[in-house]
Amino acid sequence: MRVRINKTYMTLTLGVGLALAAATSFAGLTRVAQATPTPGQPGQCNNDWPAYRIFIEHFVQADGRVIDYSSPQLKTTSEGQSYGMFFALVANDRASFDRLLGWTRSNLAGNQFDAQNMRPPSWLWGRKPDGSFGVLDQNSASDSDLWIAYDLLQAGRLWHDASYTQLGRALAAQIAREETTTLPGLGPMLLPGPQGFANGGVTRLNPSYLPLPVLRALAKEMPGGPWARLADNAYKLIKTTSPLGFTPDWAAWQNGQFVVDPKEGDTGSYDAIRVYLWAGLASSADPLAKPWLAAVGGMRAKVAQTGIPPEKVSSTTGTASGEGPLSYWGALAPYFKALGDERGLGLARTHLAALDTDVPGREPVYYDRVLGLFGTGFIDGRYRFDEAGRLVPSWRNACD
Repeated sequence: MRVRINKTYMTLTLGVGLALAAATSFAGLTRVAQATPTPGQPGQCNNDWPAYRIFIEHFVQADGRVIDYSSPQLKTTSEGQSYGMFFALVANDRASFDRLLGWTRSNLAGNQFDAQNMRPPSWLWGRKPDGSFGVLDQNSASDSDLWIAYDLLQAGRLWHDASYTQLGRALAAQIAREETTTLPGLGPMLLPGPQGFANGGVTRLNPSYLPLPVLRALAKEMPGGPWARLADNAYKLIKTTSPLGFTPDWAAWQNGQFVVDPKEGDTGSYDAIRVYLWAGLASSADPLAKPWLAAVGGMRAKVAQTGIPPEKVSSTTGTASGEGPLSYWGALAPYFKALGDERGLGLARTHLAALDTDVPGREPVYYDRVLGLFGTGFIDGRYRFDEAGRLVPSWRNACD
């Protein structure tokens, strides 16, 4: 079981209460299996989604907190919360969505999460050295914030509730103010977080933080914001830093150009794998969809050659090592589908079949489950994004 080292390698954290603030033992982490209505029950207008049920049962507490049980600190991340909210929306599981949102508001945003008083949530929460639970890093993570804003805007539209919409707009406005910068000669660019990424003429960037459908949806909802230009600049970032079709985990902007990140180098692995996922999820009608896919074509060629996605690959030399875990297949399934690569898609389906089975005695792996839900949900037709980035879940037609 792989324990991720930086923010992207941690867990999801979602929910409604402060139940864990006083918890001191693993036994206090009550799962939500029986507290959450099973997706697919009568009146919910959606089909059963076994992989989602397993995710909820194993990783989401009854109060809405998403937990990575493999980490010693039992960590929760804003990333996890944001993904959990998205899956709940795809599943038409409003009860879980509200629990995830409520826990995020109370624990990651310090209850400063309303339309008039909006604070981007802290990205990391878990067990402290003294045994208590709370925020471990006050900095926010812009990718998680983008997804939470997106989830709220789409929830407002799909569930016809303006209160979600107001929250989503308020958070998007904060992202524009606190988590974007203007790079000389380029224009607006998303910082990974408000603190610690622009120092001494070097601005560090994360290519996986910029999903095209999310940026398109924010641009439609808030046309006065930086979102459309961010989409254009995100494509330039991906294309420039992926000369051989492989995306790095991190990159940087220095002296008017994109360069290899001085801290993490040119390796693409557990962060970068999401770039292929976001590219595959984008609507084919989006003018950037095909160029974006073409810019990251190296992974398709590598899998065609070896039959496996490499765990790590150099974006500048193409040197690859290791074998990517199940999470990689989850990320690559929509990518193969968008490219019309039937062999690659077939390999992904074969590996991802394990996600629908809850094997007694074998604990599911968090990141496998998360990227697996994105991938299988898409290729199985449970959701898609339209040209404007709006979520189109399969339950929408059944409920209308």
